[in-house]
Amino acid sequence: MNKKHSFIYKNSLSIVLLALMLIFWAGQFIAGMKTLDEERQENGFPPLSIIEYAKSGHFIQATFENWESEFLQMAFYVFLTIYLRQKGSSESKSLNKKEAVDREPKIHPKAPWPVKRGGLLLKIYNYSLTIALFILFFFSFSMHFLGSLKSFNEEQLMKNMPLAKASQYIGNSRFWFESFQNWQSEFLAVATIVLLSIWLRQKGSPESKPVDAAYDEDAE
Repeated sequence: MNKKHSFIYKNSLSIVLLALMLIFWAGQFIAGMKTLDEERQENGFPPLSIIEYAKSGHFIQATFENWESEFLQMAFYVFLTIYLRQKGSSESKSLNKKEAVDREPKIHPKAPWPVKRGGLLLKIYNYSLTIALFILFFFSFSMHFLGSLKSFNEEQLMKNMPLAKASQYIGNSRFWFESFQNWQSEFLAVATIVLLSIWLRQKGSPESKPVDAAYDEDAE
């Protein structure tokens, strides 16, 4: 008989992760606002209000610059793990056997509604996680670009320099530096957990193999 659990217990992982995200996002907002205000005061400009900073390129760029790299990392990770393997890693599918995620979907009472509908809808649903992550990446990338452009032009105003158009800024090394510095770190982080999970363990975590599993043993 299944135990009845509270809503919080059943969703505690996502609740805690989102709470931590909001806490650190608030910290980013406060620290970023203070940093920009100091820069503005050095150039003879008044500090911004909370609303003004929330709409500033400085805040928009910093937020979506990070979000875009996270979504890019996860989209590629979900896609690449379909085809690529890492012997002994808990993050990889088995080298030899088919797994539950490889089977063709079957209709049953609790199946998601796209499975029951079938056809084109099911074909899209087969890849919906990767599609959603790439859509979130392109949205965040676009917002990062707009925020970075706005931030750049805000700095240009303080320096009495000419403003840049979007068509000019898309090739600006500053924008691509912001992107690449985050993208490379995200793929390093994923590669680190893929490789470390071969030799290291965390008892109780589904991201780890059993503590007594051999180094070259595939994850179950």
